[in-house]
Amino acid sequence: MDIDARGPRFGAAVTTAVLAVALITRNPWTLAWQTAAFTLGAAGGVGRSPYGVLFRTLVRPRLGPPTEFEAAEPPRFAQAVGLVLAGLGLVGLTVGPAWLGLAATGAALAAAFLDAAFGHCLGCEMYLLLKRMTVRPE
Repeated sequence: MDIDARGPRFGAAVTTAVLAVALITRNPWTLAWQTAAFTLGAAGGVGRSPYGVLFRTLVRPRLGPPTEFEAAEPPRFAQAVGLVLAGLGLVGLTVGPAWLGLAATGAALAAAFLDAAFGHCLGCEMYLLLKRMTVRPE
């Protein structure tokens, strides 16, 4: 199933802001919120994440019809990658070591920023690379 390509990019912009706040304040609750958002996006697809719901209900109706679509699987995989990084960040911020929390949160922030600002989804690229590596030639 294909999705409106603007949705994941909107989600990446919101994610960038949330992760920036979490990193600057070192607030584990803010990072816990983002971890939950990644969990929902990885489990149900980006449309079921809080930012996907926000895009679908408040943003998309104000935009014109989508002109670009993308497969749902790569952004969903990217949510799982974000979940791993945010989870590591949460562990680091709550039980230590602090450098782990800062590094993992920073890595997730960098990936979200790349997607939001330039439309380059690192998790999506990882998905496609893994897919190519696991496909056997006929």
